Amino acid sequence: MGYPAALCLEKQLDSFLQPDVLLPREYLDVYRKRARLDPEKELMLAVLQDAVECFQKYVRARDSKGKTRLREIEDWIMKEDSDELFSFESICEVLDIAPSYLRHGLLRWKKRIHAGHPEARRVS
Repeated sequence: MGYPAALCLEKQLDSFLQPDVLLPREYLDVYRKRARLDPEKELMLAVLQDAVECFQKYVRARDSKGKTRLREIEDWIMKEDSDELFSFESICEVLDIAPSYLRHGLLRWKKRIHAGHPEARRVS
């Protein structure tokens, strides 16, 4: 009888030690409420939000159009050291978001989706 109880405790501890999951939309909504942004930053935030939402939308794409769109978004997210004003890294830096943290979070989420984890589903 001790084995199921220990397994239950292990599951509880495992879920307790998992990092809090904050959806990109929730984070961006909090960010938007926390600080009044000038129009340029609002535009940058909208670009970033659209990219994250498209990434989530097309991550399961089976058709060539969806796969192409996902590849374009991933290329934009993964590009480093770009001097372009609206590059992923530039936008993150202007908005005081760690680009590597967001990048790795999206890639981890994608892995979980492809591995079939139900808790990784897209929620808007």
